[in-house]
Amino acid sequence: MTYLWLKAGHIIFVIFWMAGLFMLPRYFVYHQEAAPDSPESAVWVDRERKLLKIILWPSLIVVWVLGLALAVTTGAFAQGWFHAKLALTLALSAYHVWLAGYAAALARGERKLTGKQLRMLNEVPGIAAAVIVVLVVVRPF
Repeated sequence: MTYLWLKAGHIIFVIFWMAGLFMLPRYFVYHQEAAPDSPESAVWVDRERKLLKIILWPSLIVVWVLGLALAVTTGAFAQGWFHAKLALTLALSAYHVWLAGYAAALARGERKLTGKQLRMLNEVPGIAAAVIVVLVVVRPF
């Protein structure tokens, strides 16, 4: 029964985390379209901060805690598919940290990427999630 609760919690928080990873780059696009130092830009800074603080960071932590608990419970560390999933999850975590850094840069008025680049970056979590789901469900190796 513990395994099922861990699995349910892990899936729930993965959904929260992925939702945030899809939303934040979209927020960046709208933020960059606002005039620098405008009231609208300040609103986007606040929205980005809240998304990170309320949804993304807590979800990331819970995903890792429950995911590692599941891996220990199921002996997944000895399975090849899990190593690939772990690598992709580490990459998504690095992407998350990069997004947080970009939010801080935007808050300082730095606009390093174009809207098109941000729209393309918005595809990263979707591709990673698709591969992770295949790894977990199909377990190809």
